[in-house]
Amino acid sequence: MFVKRIKYRPIFRNDEYSFGELQVLSVAEKYSEPAVLDNILVYDDGFVKGLIRIEKNEIVELYVDYFFQGQGIGSRLIEYAKEYYPVEFLWVIEKNTDAVRFYEAHGFHLTDIKKIEAGTTEVKMER
Repeated sequence: MFVKRIKYRPIFRNDEYSFGELQVLSVAEKYSEPAVLDNILVYDDGFVKGLIRIEKNEIVELYVDYFFQGQGIGSRLIEYAKEYYPVEFLWVIEKNTDAVRFYEAHGFHLTDIKKIEAGTTEVKMER
C-alpha cells in the first residue's frame, strides 16, 4: 500500500518491511479472507478513496489514498465508524504525529498502554 509506505518508511527506516510487508501483494493477501472483508468500509464516490477496518470495538486500519488526503475523507470514515459501530480504541505509531493529531481531533486520547509494531522496533500507543 503506497500510503503506508509513504507514511511509515521514514519512521521505520526498514526497507525489508517497507518493500516486503507493505507490497501490494502482501497487503492484498490479508484482504482475501471473507472475514476480513466483512469488517471493511470504503469511501467510494466513483473511486475508492479510503477505507476503514473495524474489528469488534477497535479501529484496526484507516487509510486514505495519498492523492485524496486533506479532503475530509478520513474524518467522514472515522465519524461514520464511531456513529454506527461500538469503536472504543485504536493503535497508532507513536512517531506518526499526523495520525496522532488526527485521532485526537476525533475524540481519541492517549493511554499509557504501548506495544511494539510487528516486524519493526517502533512503539504503538493505544488511543
